[in-house]
Amino acid sequence: MRIKREDIKPSLGSSFKLLLTPRLNDYFFWHFHPEYEIVYVEGAHGTRHVGDHISSYENSDLVFIGPNIPHLNFDYGVRTDCEQVIIQMKENFLGKDFMDIPELDSIKLLFKKSERGLSFTGNTKELVGEKLKQMQYLSHFEQLMMLLQVFQIMAHSDEVEVLNSRPAGKKTLEKEQERMGRVYQYIESNYLQDPNVQTIASELHLSVAAFCRFFKKNTSMTFTDFVNQYKINQAKNYLLQDKTISETCFAVGFDSLSYFNKLFRKTVGENPSQFKKRFHAA
Repeated sequence: MRIKREDIKPSLGSSFKLLLTPRLNDYFFWHFHPEYEIVYVEGAHGTRHVGDHISSYENSDLVFIGPNIPHLNFDYGVRTDCEQVIIQMKENFLGKDFMDIPELDSIKLLFKKSERGLSFTGNTKELVGEKLKQMQYLSHFEQLMMLLQVFQIMAHSDEVEVLNSRPAGKKTLEKEQERMGRVYQYIESNYLQDPNVQTIASELHLSVAAFCRFFKKNTSMTFTDFVNQYKINQAKNYLLQDKTISETCFAVGFDSLSYFNKLFRKTVGENPSQFKKRFHAA
């Protein structure tokens, strides 16, 4: 499977594209594009896979992704109702020299940092999320002013994590991410049957040892740990649909309820019943 290049055109009458809740949760969309992208997701638990960074988010997520960073759609595998706001823009969407004015120095630096992918938390995520949700009700001019406010908030926030160790764009990184896309699709298709490291290594024309080195370099996890995390992320979605713990355990490919409970607690920090109670009480 190759990474898909997404072709993006600005919204009619606007210098950038505003996209609302695309509902791609059943579609594995491993892709990249030369545009910058802000993604806000609310009301979901899912996977944050941006470049060589893989983690999970809970309840909401806010990321700023620079050009050509391969990433997975943030609603992939989500089985609950969620809201998304996505802003996509070209580097010079405000004009060739606009970012060079001194008043925008901090925003220019923000754009530079986004080339490695940024994730925002805390008050920054909440404040920016509310502003992004308001944008659909504004005129094009008001949307642009709101977007500048969003940039300013993110540029001065210390509630931010850099996701990747290096910017995208290098051929070696592109090749690695194509491989990661194939690995991800293999796990998606086979996680109920316990994905086999020898099988996927063979598909990538690597020895098992070479595959394990490649995988650990790109995910900071072993293949087994990654598959288990994938299963636990799927389990969260079943629990949020009010499935029982037993139903969830077997639905995501575990045959031991005690092992499932132990692994869930190790991965999430609470057992499945605590997780389910916390979110159904909210």
